[in-house]
Amino acid sequence: MTQGAGQGPEVERTATLRDFRVPAYVHETGPYVRTAHPGDTAPPADEAYPESYTPTQRDLPVINRTETLQVSVETAPSAPAPQPATGPGPLFVVGDVHGYLDELVAALQEQGLIDASGQWCAGTTRLWFLGDFTDRGPDGIGVIDLVMRLSAEAAAAGGYCKALMGNHELLLLGAKRFGDTPVNSGAGTATFQAAWLLNGGQKTDMDRLQDHHLQWMARLDAVEEVDGYLLVHSDTTAYLDYGDSIEAVNDTVRETLTRNDADECWDLFRKFTKRFSFRDEGGSDAVRSLLDTYGGTRVVHGHSPIPYLLGEVGSEDGEEGSGPVVEGPHVYADGLAIAMDGGVTMAGKLLVRQLPLAT
Repeated sequence: MTQGAGQGPEVERTATLRDFRVPAYVHETGPYVRTAHPGDTAPPADEAYPESYTPTQRDLPVINRTETLQVSVETAPSAPAPQPATGPGPLFVVGDVHGYLDELVAALQEQGLIDASGQWCAGTTRLWFLGDFTDRGPDGIGVIDLVMRLSAEAAAAGGYCKALMGNHELLLLGAKRFGDTPVNSGAGTATFQAAWLLNGGQKTDMDRLQDHHLQWMARLDAVEEVDGYLLVHSDTTAYLDYGDSIEAVNDTVRETLTRNDADECWDLFRKFTKRFSFRDEGGSDAVRSLLDTYGGTRVVHGHSPIPYLLGEVGSEDGEEGSGPVVEGPHVYADGLAIAMDGGVTMAGKLLVRQLPLAT
């Protein structure tokens, strides 16, 4: 992948105490100083990361803002297909939202999942969010409130609305619980509070964060399998570190959060921040390692914006402009992986799509 300097909204990094000797956080539309990081070389899989890997610096290249990317994608019907009353409803997945509540409402309405007043109108439809509800965008708590309300409304209608744990849920939980408590990091001493700020943490979200939001986030599953689709947030094999079954992974993640140990939670956040395991040479083998362990025939994930997965971003000389626009999911890794993060934080599309993808 090529690199450039300029705006870089899609950054996953943790912060050391050194970062706060000068103002370390700048809003996503502002500049910051570039430093080297293992992720900039885009290793093909998690195994390429050293054991001490921590996303202390930016691990994604800068995206230009001039190009429009035309990608061959599969699109789903604009409304749920009719289903027998006795069977499960259609299955939909939602990519990273990152606080963009208006865009989420518009996308759900476009797919016929909520009505003009924002109420669930999709009957027995099954809806899965792939994580990362907050940070960078203006109303992360509003997003969480909407998902929680839709969960109740969908259940009452015979369907469901469920959500997975993303790395930004772990980051927000850590910032609230541990604040400036130092944690052990492969790149030195770090804190959740600093990492949250560096990754787009919004003061308005923190001010509105309540106990029921924290409890909801802490109970989210990390992995699920539905209709042969293995749903995860991050395109990483790090889930394998937490158990050899879906139940074991979810239990281990919840137990880790329950113990409330800052270093353990940091390590969980660090591993869930890894990316690009499925993208390059050996990517299909990485996907198969998850499928062979947890079941399913394809992995569906968010976390890594599709423009970065396609390698169609950045430039050697750092020209500025608008980023590529992706209109639908990206199928890759020999057809075994479906990426759902359309890059809403870089003026991309917030993706809501039905599975299976239409051919």
